[in-house]
Amino acid sequence: MTIRSALALLLSLALGPVAAARADDAVPATVRIATEGAYAPYNFTKPDGSLDGYEIELGREICSRAKLKCEFVAQDWDGVVPGLNAKKFDAIMSGMTITDARLKVVDFSKPYSGDSSGFAVDRNGPLAKLPLGGEKFSLMDEAGAQKALDTIKPLLKGKTVGVQVSTIHAAFMDKYLKGTVEVREYKTTEQHDLDLSAGRIDAIFANDAPLRATAEKPEFAGTVMLAGPRFRGGILGRGVAIGLRKGEAALKARLDQGIDAVVADGTLKALSLKWFKADLTPQG
Repeated sequence: MTIRSALALLLSLALGPVAAARADDAVPATVRIATEGAYAPYNFTKPDGSLDGYEIELGREICSRAKLKCEFVAQDWDGVVPGLNAKKFDAIMSGMTITDARLKVVDFSKPYSGDSSGFAVDRNGPLAKLPLGGEKFSLMDEAGAQKALDTIKPLLKGKTVGVQVSTIHAAFMDKYLKGTVEVREYKTTEQHDLDLSAGRIDAIFANDAPLRATAEKPEFAGTVMLAGPRFRGGILGRGVAIGLRKGEAALKARLDQGIDAVVADGTLKALSLKWFKADLTPQG
């Protein structure tokens, strides 16, 4: 070994702990996680102002496994990505699905939920018998998905469908049903749920798990039901995950470890069964 290489080795050994400390410094002492607080049962705000729901409980478990100190903060849906990139908080857990469009502006953890999307309608209305009820179609199978869409389009023609603004569901409507239905966008899902129940719109299009939860609420049980085919993949994304700023590799690694742990020990499955009565564990 030459003198130069020996000195290089000694220098690397000396700087190793410093480099590790700097990498660890990249993870905030307290990780602030933004959530909408209005997307039950993923997340919602209780009467006392505190946050609760599937993502709140799951997030705390993920942080515990990752040995991170975390706190949740409420943020309107349309402000979660701008707020993240403005460093108002460090992560997003708000039913956010991984899509190619979002990956241009944020990074994501591993997915912690997988769910299909579809319609909820007035059970006493004209769409209650929307065909292909409960059948699932992947948008990656273009021929199969298009056949399903062609089957339901005649019944949807001229109907008003509610979606939450700036979501994969708004994008789905624009791509597949533009010109067939009138799309009405809402700031929160709670608003379109109420309008459907009141008969002001004909249907809503959203993730199935929250739709099932809405249909089971006493105030909606007599009016709201799921109908028609369910879709996943493609423009509807690749699962729900934690949104992160670009370049936050250390935080992403820790959160991914936490997600792996709650999947492995069954915590994720147990919590999704508690909140959705369905196992939303991501597949594959």
